[in-house]
Amino acid sequence: IDATPDFPVQLHRLDALAPVEATPGLAGILLTHAHVGHYAGLIHFGREAIGAQAVPVYAMPRMTAFLRGNGPWDLLVRLGNIELRPLAAGTPVRLGARLTVTPLLVPHRDEYSETVAFRIAGPRRTLLWLPDIDKWEKWDAQGTRLEEVLRGVDVAFLDGTFFAEGELPGRSIAEVPHPFVRETLARLARLPAGERAKVRFVHLNRTNPLVRGDAAALREVAAAGMAVAREGEREEL
Repeated sequence: IDATPDFPVQLHRLDALAPVEATPGLAGILLTHAHVGHYAGLIHFGREAIGAQAVPVYAMPRMTAFLRGNGPWDLLVRLGNIELRPLAAGTPVRLGARLTVTPLLVPHRDEYSETVAFRIAGPRRTLLWLPDIDKWEKWDAQGTRLEEVLRGVDVAFLDGTFFAEGELPGRSIAEVPHPFVRETLARLARLPAGERAKVRFVHLNRTNPLVRGDAAALREVAAAGMAVAREGEREEL
């Protein structure tokens, strides 16, 4: 999911974590939105780098139009390095005999594209990947409640960009809205322990004390019955 600027290193780590016969083991990419940290890694697919051939890239309509209509991304399409495949909100896409992915629209600035989370369903379990959203209340206003989505999955990787107010000295955090980790902890506090245990925080900004392994911040998350995602963590679906 997504192609970050660190894509080559991440693909190498993925091949080591889950070796497959064809290396690199890249059957396709699902894009969440057009913020630079989520799609800029596509540049490595061009003829100046990997020189990829027809890698499936799944994207929503505005995201697709953005890639087709702006350089250098349009060159990847014209040269056949990537093959754009359409996504539609709420419509499952079958990625294999045992895996489906469903995009869920979430509110998140959306200057150049929609933003989606992904519900990923395997034979036995379902996972939510939601790295970016402005505020949970905006999702409420659109008719989707986090608590209801949590009930339908077995594990949920949620936006944990900022831990609390005041992490960007000299900048207004309102320019880059995200639900603070503390807001999510408070919102879900009344849920049963089993529901809270599904949550793993991801997409941590470098200012977030959880990135630094701050003991107090980690204790606060653990006391709420939730967790922080770990690199290399695996969830069997």
